[in-house]
Formats: sequence, structure tokens, C-alpha cells
Amino acid sequence: MKRVFFFAAVVTLFASCDTPRAAMYSWYDSEDATYQYTKRNTEERLNAAMAQYELVVKQQKGTRQVVPPGINAEYGFLLCKAGKNEEGLVLLNEEMRLYPESEKYISRIVKQLKK
Repeated sequence: MKRVFFFAAVVTLFASCDTPRAAMYSWYDSEDATYQYTKRNTEERLNAAMAQYELVVKQQKGTRQVVPPGINAEYGFLLCKAGKNEEGLVLLNEEMRLYPESEKYISRIVKQLKK
């Protein structure tokens, strides 16, 4: 009986030593930049957030090699807010292409921006 418990303990110990899996997406520090911009809406923080989003979009090192869900939409919306509507609409459309489940929501934003 002691051997069974010992064996179970050893198996549990080794099973918990799994190596961490690689992240699916590279977020860099976009969450913090977005939070800082949302907290205090200034031109400087808008530019910092847009720089972080550009980094996430252009240098994706995650295992999927695809921009994380929502990033194209957020970056596109910020670009539109900064007066770069054409670039922003391209990213919003890319979000709908990569993540079709977002189309219902993003298409409404695109429609309002085109007015």
C-alpha cells in the first residue's frame, strides 16, 4: 500500500513539472499603453498607444503569427480618431477578416466612420 502512495506521489510530482507553452500572441505592452491613454486622454498618450499597437501588428512573435483579437480594431479606431481614416478602415476590415465573429460589431463602427 505504501508503494502505491509513493508511486502516485512521484507521478503527480513529475506531471506538475510540465514546461510552459509558448504564448499564442505577442502583446508587448499594449494593454498598459491603452490603459494609460484611457485614463488620461492626451495627444502624447494617444501616440504612445498607437506606437505600441504598431509594434504588436508589425512584429508578431506569438505561435500563431497572427495579430491578437481586437488589436487591429483598437489600432484602427485610434487611427481614425487621429484623422487617418483610410489607414484605420483598412485595419478594421482586417480585424473582420481575421476574426469573422467580430464582423457584426466592427461593421457598425465602419459604417459610422464612413458617414
